[in-house]
Amino acid sequence: MARDKPEAAAEAEATPELSYREQLEFLNPIAQPLASRKLTRKLLKCIRKATKQKQIRRGVKEVQKFINKGEKGITVLAGDTLPIDVYCHIPIMCEDRSLPYAYVPSKTDLGIAAGSKRPTCVIMIKPHEEYQEAYDECLEEVSALPLPL
Repeated sequence: MARDKPEAAAEAEATPELSYREQLEFLNPIAQPLASRKLTRKLLKCIRKATKQKQIRRGVKEVQKFINKGEKGITVLAGDTLPIDVYCHIPIMCEDRSLPYAYVPSKTDLGIAAGSKRPTCVIMIKPHEEYQEAYDECLEEVSALPLPL
C-alpha cells in the first residue's frame, strides 16, 4: 500500500495540470511555429526517450552553445516563457543554421519530460539510434511547420 502512493503521485505529476487548449491562453506573441496537440505529445515522448539515452541539451545557455558549435537536432521551445528576451534569439540562430524548431505550450511539461522538477524553456533533442524512428517522425513534422514571417 505504501508503495502505491509514490507511483500514483508520479503518474499525476507526468500528466499536465492544464489541457492543451487552456495552456494556449498563456502563450507569448512570438510562439510560432506552434506544435499541434498531437505533435506536442510526440515531441515530449521523444524528449523522454532522449533523456534516458542522455541525448538532450537543456537550458538557454547550453542549447545556444551547441547550436553555435554546429550540433544538429530538433530545438523545442516553451511558448509560455516570460520575459521573451530570455530566449528570443534562439529561433533566429536555428533559422541561420537550418535547424528545425517548434514551440510547445508549457515549460512545465517540457521540464517534466526532460526528467526535471524545474520548468525548462529550451531543449535540443539530438538524434540517436535507440529512438531514431520517433526522432525521424518528429523531425519530419517539425520541418513541415510553416515558419513565421
